[in-house]
Amino acid sequence: MKQSVRYIRTSDDISLAWAEVGRGMPLVKAANWLTHLEYDWESPVWRHWTRFFATHYRYVRHDERGCGMTDWNAGDLSLSRWVRDLEQVVEAAGIDEPFALLGISQGAAIAIAYAVRHPGRVSHLILYGGYATGIHKSGDAGAIRTFHAITELMRSGWDKDNPVFRQLFTSRFIPGGSAEQLEWFNDLCRRTTSAEIGARLMEARGNVDVGDLLSKVRTPTLVMQASNDQVNHPAMGRRLAREIPDAQFVLLESANHVLLENESAWLHFREAILEFTGQHAASDGIAASDQPKLTPRENAVLALLCEGHSNAQIAWQLDIAEKTARNHVSHLYEKLGVHSRAEAIVYAHRRGLHG
Repeated sequence: MKQSVRYIRTSDDISLAWAEVGRGMPLVKAANWLTHLEYDWESPVWRHWTRFFATHYRYVRHDERGCGMTDWNAGDLSLSRWVRDLEQVVEAAGIDEPFALLGISQGAAIAIAYAVRHPGRVSHLILYGGYATGIHKSGDAGAIRTFHAITELMRSGWDKDNPVFRQLFTSRFIPGGSAEQLEWFNDLCRRTTSAEIGARLMEARGNVDVGDLLSKVRTPTLVMQASNDQVNHPAMGRRLAREIPDAQFVLLESANHVLLENESAWLHFREAILEFTGQHAASDGIAASDQPKLTPRENAVLALLCEGHSNAQIAWQLDIAEKTARNHVSHLYEKLGVHSRAEAIVYAHRRGLHG
C-alpha cells in the first residue's frame, strides 16, 4: 500500500500535512504527539499501527501543527484550534459518510470535542490512552512539578546530540521497547519538532479540558487503556468510560503508552477495534472462493504459527532448515496479505484456515 500525502492551508495560514491510505470504511485519527507521516511508515514503533488501520479502513491522519511534515511555526496551540484543524482535514478528504474517529493520548480530547460538535458525522468513537483534563487542571502538585521539570529538560536537551535528555522522555512511552525502538523514538523527537515548539506543545496539552463534554457524547464509544501506562494514568481512561454514556471499556495488559507489535495487548487492541466497528464480522463473511489457496506445507506452517512456534521450532517440527522455514513464513505472509506473525494468526482464526 502507498499513502497519499497532501497539504491544506488552515484558516490561520498554517500549511498542514495530511495523508490517506487504504480502502473501505473511513477511519480518521485525530492528531497526537510526535508523528511524522512519512517517517512513521519506517518506524519499529508506529508502522504496525499504520499498516493495521490501512489494511482494514480508509485511514486518514495528519501531522499536528508544529510537528512532522506540517509547519513547525505552530501558531495557535489550543483545543479549539486543534478541533478546527481536524474539521479541515475531514473536509479536504471529502468524507461524505459517517466515519470512525480515533483519538490516541491527547488526541482523545480532540476526538471527543469533534464528536460532540458533529454527532451526525461520527459513527464510532475510539479512544486509547486518553484523558479529559490536562495536568494543569488536575490539582496534583507533585505531578505538575514533574510535568514542568520534563518540559524544561526538553527545552535544554531536546536538540543535543547526546540522547540522554530525550531518553528520559521517550522511555516513558515505551518502557518495554527494545534498544532499536528506543533509539528510533529518540531520533523521531528531533525529526518531528524543535525543542521550543515541543515544549509549547507539552504545555498546551496540560491545559486541555473536555470534562464538561463527556456526558454530551452521543456516539457509540470504545475506551481502551493500558493497565500500567507510564504517560497517562489508567484512572484517566476509566473516567472517560465512566462519564461517556454507555461507553465500552477494555483494559489492555501493558506498560507501554504506544503498544508494541510483539505484545498480546496489541492483538487485543486490534480485535476490539475490528469487532466494535463491525469489520471483524465483515472479514468473517468472506466467501471461501475469495480465500487464498494454501499448499499443504503452507497450511502446516500456518498451523504451527497459530500454536505460537518460532521459525526454529517450525523447522524442527517439519524437519527442514531454519532458513527454509523462514522463507515459508515470508511466502505465507505475502499470500495472506499480512505483515507479521500476529496478523497471520488473526487472519487464520477469522477464516478458519488454521488447524
